[in-house]
Amino acid sequence: MATGKSSMLVDPAWLHRRRNDPKVKVIEIAGMGQEEMQTYKAGHIPGAVCWQWKDMLWDSHQRDFPTPEDFARRCGAAGISNDTTVVFYGEGVQFGFYAWWTFRYCGHRNAKMLDGTRYRWAAEGRPLVTEEPPAASPVAYTPVKRVERMRIHRDKVLAALRKDSTLLLDGRSPEEYHGQRVGGPVGPDVGALRYGRIPGAKHLYFEELLDSNQAFKPVPELKSLFEARGTGPERDIIAYCRMSHRATVLYFALTQLLGFKNVKIYDGSWTEWGNLVGVPVER
Repeated sequence: MATGKSSMLVDPAWLHRRRNDPKVKVIEIAGMGQEEMQTYKAGHIPGAVCWQWKDMLWDSHQRDFPTPEDFARRCGAAGISNDTTVVFYGEGVQFGFYAWWTFRYCGHRNAKMLDGTRYRWAAEGRPLVTEEPPAASPVAYTPVKRVERMRIHRDKVLAALRKDSTLLLDGRSPEEYHGQRVGGPVGPDVGALRYGRIPGAKHLYFEELLDSNQAFKPVPELKSLFEARGTGPERDIIAYCRMSHRATVLYFALTQLLGFKNVKIYDGSWTEWGNLVGVPVER
């Protein structure tokens, strides 16, 4: 199991050197609580555009991701071609990782994450701006197949509960994991009819992986955190949270920094599991 920095994780210096590269698109993802893109408008990385997470990353009518054809249309309209390098960061941080995971799942190979989002960028003395870049000219984007091995659905999660070779990782807050809340730490306590966790799931709150600038902690520290939950190269790992945003932070660390291969996201997560009839729930 190789460990080290992934080429998909870039630091502010890397991005600064490519600030005028037309083949690099920087995208801030506005997450929950950012419906007015208020943080982006207050100051963002130069050249970055802002996307509302649900508008760009979900199907417009059902709880799913855009079809290959719809994904291609959205990318092309945003000036993104198949070979464009897309660099994401989010507000909150997990929404940038969710966008990276979605792009990779939808088959876009050149997707990267900015380590530390705007916070490390600013902490290293680089400016934030309020000027928005001009609208991109549309380009062609050829539809590609989804990478289905990155994702797992509820029926297969249920079947996996009987397998010792499978490890479930819950990236939610301690209050959610212990059945005290179904909503996140901030905001209304809504989103599911049942409180608790998927039976046997180990808890690893996604924020434990990050430092004060929301950049990843050193790889040895990450390795220790995951090993303490029972990870191993021989195990299949399923990560989930409430809606899978936070789970994608775990996914990135496992696959891109620690070299794990058998990792999947259960994107239905607790908003699906906690509303299903007849599935087991643990507290």
